[in-house]
Parts: sequence; C-alpha cells; structure tokens
Amino acid sequence: MEFFCHHRDRTGSLHLREELVEAHWSYMDGYAAEMIARGPTLTGDRELPTGSVHVLDLPGPAAARAFAFDEPGYQAGVYRDVLLRRWRNTLGRTMWDFPGGRTGGDRFLVLGLGTGEAADLEVPPGRDELIAYGPLLSDDGDTWLGTAALVRAPDPDSARALLTVDRYADVEVHPWQFGGRPS
Repeated sequence: MEFFCHHRDRTGSLHLREELVEAHWSYMDGYAAEMIARGPTLTGDRELPTGSVHVLDLPGPAAARAFAFDEPGYQAGVYRDVLLRRWRNTLGRTMWDFPGGRTGGDRFLVLGLGTGEAADLEVPPGRDELIAYGPLLSDDGDTWLGTAALVRAPDPDSARALLTVDRYADVEVHPWQFGGRPS
C-alpha cells in the first residue's frame, strides 16, 4: 500500500530541525527500499524548509502511522502537524525515475484536499513534468480525499493548474525539492 506523508514544520523549529538532520536521514535510510519520493517543502524564496514530504510503499496503515510518528523530528517537536493518507502511484515510478532528473527548473508539491465526487484520477497531460501523482485516499482505500502531486513547473500558478481547482475544498502549492542525503 502506498502512503503520502507531509510533516509541516512548527514555527521557530528550524534550529531543532538542523540539529536532527542526521537522525532524520538515518531514519529515512531504513525506508530506502520503500521510498517513492521524498524531499522538503520550502519557503517561497526556496531558502528555508517548511516541511517534509515522503511517499512510501508500506504494509498498511499501522506501518504508515509508525513511520510518520516515530520520525525523529516528529518525536522532538519539529512539526506542527502531519498529513498522512493512502495514496495511489498513478505514474508507476519513483522520483528517481523522473525523466527531468534531480535538478533544473522549479518543483512544487500540489496538494488538493477534496470533498465529494473524486476528481483528477487520470494522469493529466504533461506527464514528463510530473515527478509523482496520485489520489489521496482513506485508510481502507475506498474514499477519495484529494490529490497529491510533485511537479516541475515554471511557477506556482502553473503547478496549481495541474488540478481541477473548483473540485477541491482547498489547493495548496508549496515549493519543493528532491530530498535525501547530499551526494
């Protein structure tokens, strides 16, 4: 089962986040085989982290909750909240398979929080700019709760246009970059 996890930083927690970076990476190393995508969300100027995104293939909801809430930054109070949802990898690939590579162009997390009838279930045009894409689902996988995408786009408005905006209660767009240990 695939899961989308977005830890959102607590205001004033940057110093603590920086202290825990090695513990965070070591923790994530334990999930390397399960990882579909990972990386920080960033401020508008892309200078500082604002959160952390992880998309993984795990045995079930209990394993996903353990992943999200045992993470060292969460345990230490770096994050103000966590969005954890089942997810479906409609691209069938990991971020490391993204044809655009790790660098070049701006990348964004587009998060549409939905209500009602499911929307944007099919991969939209421009597949080569999509790093990850899929619906957010309830724990049992039966109820559509929104859509999450990682995309390379020229600006936030272009990234937002990926979703049918009027089908969502809210659409968030966050600058994002490929994560992991520096090479």
